[in-house]
Amino acid sequence: MLGKLAAKPALARGNCQAFPSEDSAARCALMSSTFQLDTGTSRANPMPAPMKRLTVPAIQRRKFKGKTEQPLVMLTAYTARQAQLLDPHCDLLLVGDSLGQVIYGLPSSLQVTLDMMCAHGAAVVRGSYHSVVVVDMPFGSYETSPQQAFASASRILAETGCAAVKLEGGVAMAETIAFLSARGIPVMAHVGLTPQAVNTLGGYNARGRSQQEHEKIISDGQAVQSAGAFAVVIEGVIEPIAITLTKTLEIPTIGIGASAQCDGQVLVTEDMLGMFERVPRFVKRYEEIAETISGAVERYATEVRARSFPGIDQTYQPK
Repeated sequence: MLGKLAAKPALARGNCQAFPSEDSAARCALMSSTFQLDTGTSRANPMPAPMKRLTVPAIQRRKFKGKTEQPLVMLTAYTARQAQLLDPHCDLLLVGDSLGQVIYGLPSSLQVTLDMMCAHGAAVVRGSYHSVVVVDMPFGSYETSPQQAFASASRILAETGCAAVKLEGGVAMAETIAFLSARGIPVMAHVGLTPQAVNTLGGYNARGRSQQEHEKIISDGQAVQSAGAFAVVIEGVIEPIAITLTKTLEIPTIGIGASAQCDGQVLVTEDMLGMFERVPRFVKRYEEIAETISGAVERYATEVRARSFPGIDQTYQPK
């Protein structure tokens, strides 16, 4: 199997020479995958889909004259298979630094590294064909200077093939956002409750209850728009703040623990699928996947111990 995989090398996006037939130009225009994959050798390789991937400008255009008729759908994704399942239903996939807790069992997102984000970002891009893939910039990879941020962001884009990066902060990060945007790196901003600043904020409580903090979050939203962010995540704020920003900003707002009036919504996929016992206030569970998995594994374990698995259908018999 490894030999067959090696015989089909990954091809850079837009490389129409991968399709030598007469309709190569048309096929290349349709292919939204970063790679041509050999779907016959491994279930890990997704089937290329004949569709164009959404773009950052297309996301921006969804908000016209201050209104978004069809709200943007965004969920987190960390693996290729997860991306395959989410992609047909989403406009954006976020490779969030929440993977620190969700995938690695870390106490917070502060321990997440650039290597982790690049590895998971590349997997999500390989597994998707429709959504705009946005990759979080991890703590410590962009705060020192705009130059540091550019080095980190350019590495993320080069190694993953994603469309944009996301970073936390408002007024304090405006210069960095402007620096990246001017150099061809689309930036999604993140204001309100910013998890990477949890030690400064003193926890994960909703933000904006004081007038001073309310005004700061509004200023942060305006600052990131002026700096060139193409969209902004508004997390964990009292609803009037989210409504005000959505009505006053020209760029799309993506809410999480904010308001249904935002231009879109994002959740951690594992939260909305019921993979964990704790349910944050702003999460609605749409399924109880943890119970399904636990039940299936229990049945498997019972059959293994009873020697009823594997059966005749799962073993190879002499001809």
